[in-house]
Amino acid sequence: MKNPILRAANLASPKQQRNWDWRAASNFIAGGAGGGLLLLTSLATSLAAGFAPEVTRSAILLGLMLIGGGLTCVWFEIGRPWRALNVYRHFSTSWMTREAVVALVLFSFGALALLTLHPVFVVAAGILGLGFLYSQARILAANKGIPAWRHPRSIALMVATGLAEGGGFLACVVSISSAALAAPALLALIALIAIRVWFWKAYLGGLVADGAPDGALRVLSGLDARFVVLGHVLPALAVAAALAGMPGRAGLAFAAGIMVVASGWFLKYTLVRRAAFTQGLALSRLPVRGRGPAGAATKPGWKVTPGTKTG
Repeated sequence: MKNPILRAANLASPKQQRNWDWRAASNFIAGGAGGGLLLLTSLATSLAAGFAPEVTRSAILLGLMLIGGGLTCVWFEIGRPWRALNVYRHFSTSWMTREAVVALVLFSFGALALLTLHPVFVVAAGILGLGFLYSQARILAANKGIPAWRHPRSIALMVATGLAEGGGFLACVVSISSAALAAPALLALIALIAIRVWFWKAYLGGLVADGAPDGALRVLSGLDARFVVLGHVLPALAVAAALAGMPGRAGLAFAAGIMVVASGWFLKYTLVRRAAFTQGLALSRLPVRGRGPAGAATKPGWKVTPGTKTG
């Protein structure tokens, strides 16, 4: 017969969530990148980066397709898809409702920007893209039962990776067009890469310092080295080589963009699917059978630091 203490600890331990599958993850994966791409496209247009109209139009179209694809995936995840309209009923309390409302306005201005390329519409689409990205970050953080999601530093990480992915996609769009690769755009991509890795390290360090389920920390710590090297070091080297004037500048910029996007998507899939362990239960005292003193307080399945509460 299994030890009752071990059985109690097993029941109280965090479990990997099963409610949000790859379709829910795809909304964060594609939608965040699309929002970041729209914002960066609007900034590049406003700052007179010299983009040809077809480059701006291609970037806007790609951003709208990414957001639409992500929302379509999460729509198919719903058991009764036509009940999705109920999402618009809770604007004052739900970040999911705010995401849906922003998406409606975003597609309206995005369509106008796509058709006219008027700077007002392009900038409005970019601002709404940032609003959509921020709403997604807040949706994840609002899930208080998942410690890896609810950590306050997850919001900055989600926004940072969405912007970096948008910069990666913009580099890809420019590199496959006939437009020249402007140095400011490449420097901006390096800056976004640096910002993302900084927020990633701050997030991971915050989880370790504040305490988190062992399973979540194992998954995220196992991702760390690959994410830093493949998603930041190598793309930065490729961009630096392009800035230095090495042959094949367009190919280097495209490769850097793809690595930034792919690593960001893998991070978000890992965070939503593999590192999403529930809170579990904290035991104020460990039970014993029969007589005798109760055991010390414990939080099964957690890495608890000295300053972390167990209750």
